[in-house]
Amino acid sequence: MILENGVIRTLDPSLPVARALAIAGERIAGGVGVHETALASPETVDLGGRCVLPGFTDSHVHFPTWAMSQREVRLDGAGSLAEVLDRIRGAQRRGEWLRGYGWRDADWSDGTPTRQALDAIDERPTAFFSKDYHSLWLNSAGLAAAGGDLDVDGGVVERDEHGEPTGVLREESAWRFKDRHLAYAPDDFVDAMREGMKLANARGVVAHHDKDGWLGAVGLWQRLERQTPLTLRVWQSTPWENIPRLREIGLRSGAGSPMLRLGYLKAFMDGTLGSQTAWMLDGSGVCITSGEHLAEIVRDAADAGWPVGVHAIGDRANREALDAFERTKEIWQPLGLRQRIEHAQCVHPDDLPRFARLGVAVSAQFTHAPSDEHLAHRFWADRLDQTYSFRSLLASGALVANGSDAPVEELDPWAGVVAAVDRHWREDERLTLDQALHATCVAPAWLSYDERVRGTLVPGRYADLVVLDRDPFESELAAVQVVATMVAGRWVHNPPPWD
Repeated sequence: MILENGVIRTLDPSLPVARALAIAGERIAGGVGVHETALASPETVDLGGRCVLPGFTDSHVHFPTWAMSQREVRLDGAGSLAEVLDRIRGAQRRGEWLRGYGWRDADWSDGTPTRQALDAIDERPTAFFSKDYHSLWLNSAGLAAAGGDLDVDGGVVERDEHGEPTGVLREESAWRFKDRHLAYAPDDFVDAMREGMKLANARGVVAHHDKDGWLGAVGLWQRLERQTPLTLRVWQSTPWENIPRLREIGLRSGAGSPMLRLGYLKAFMDGTLGSQTAWMLDGSGVCITSGEHLAEIVRDAADAGWPVGVHAIGDRANREALDAFERTKEIWQPLGLRQRIEHAQCVHPDDLPRFARLGVAVSAQFTHAPSDEHLAHRFWADRLDQTYSFRSLLASGALVANGSDAPVEELDPWAGVVAAVDRHWREDERLTLDQALHATCVAPAWLSYDERVRGTLVPGRYADLVVLDRDPFESELAAVQVVATMVAGRWVHNPPPWD
């Protein structure tokens, strides 16, 4: 197959633009920019002036959770408690629980989330995760399901002046409640994930780094793969608590197939900006994992053959995480483990150059900057110059990969590109289009040890690509649309011909 009559942007500096792209089987053939070495009498695809890029990777997705969330009550964007309650009131219940996500009480001016507010709507169990998925809002029937067992290390149970739970659980308290009381059946997950793959492909996504290891997501992906070929490459995380079992059976990072591999261990330093649980240098927030404990985790992970991806949002959380990687670098650096800090939303200037110096990557979410702008001004007004410093991190030499954190934001890498390049606050931290695309296509492939097989459109790489309706380097970015997506030489969304 030859794609021609358009713009091929390879994202490889040795040949950034080509006039045609030849594909043989799963991979790009020797004919990048020429026809002579392609297959005899190949199929030709007329791009009609469209643009081809390497396919997008979303470097931070809670995929099964995001897929299921497409079937739940959506509360994102609601500007008041009244609006949230109206949406809940009109929602259709599925099964025993009424579930949803997306509320953010920092956006409300008319109240706070309480169990009483939900009780007035429905006496049956209801549960709604916040936009950042670090807080859970329950009604009285939902709280009763816990049987009074709410407190857990690293968690927060909000209580009123009488010592009674308000209905809001944060951090570990929220997640443990979800594990114990809100689990979906595996078949429900798999059905939702099948539809989720199609939606992700329609947005140009060919691969993702899945954060839902706590769900046993590998088993869900395997179940789905037995039913239908996967059309997304999966680099799967698993909780750090699984280290003893992984070591016992000798299972190391990278195990799997080209479409589904075990990738890295997941840990948490702190909470989030939206829930006001980010661990800050001023002493505020929630410490889920101390720096000393993370160092132990990194040592044990390295011994078992695993890199670590650690959630750190506050400036204290990022400093402690970097300290842990620095204290253990003599163990993991010689092994070539590709460590990563997820989010890095607030980084003290003294710590910013340490990412590149240590070789710790930043798994950032470009769409968080516009989404969190007013929250940052409200809660981090005294340190705005430390927030969402994507350009500064790149300038320091750090590797930055772009993800969505879906369902916190939508699983849509192009929206992340637009957010990074067309940024409207802290404009000094805007990225160039080249930088944003590198973070969305090239850097994620390095993080998953795939830099020699995908991420750029050069001979020998997998034919994982996206067709856009126009050249983004010559257009308004917000107007660019995904036309088609290919994974391993097979069209997985909207095959040609196109009108």
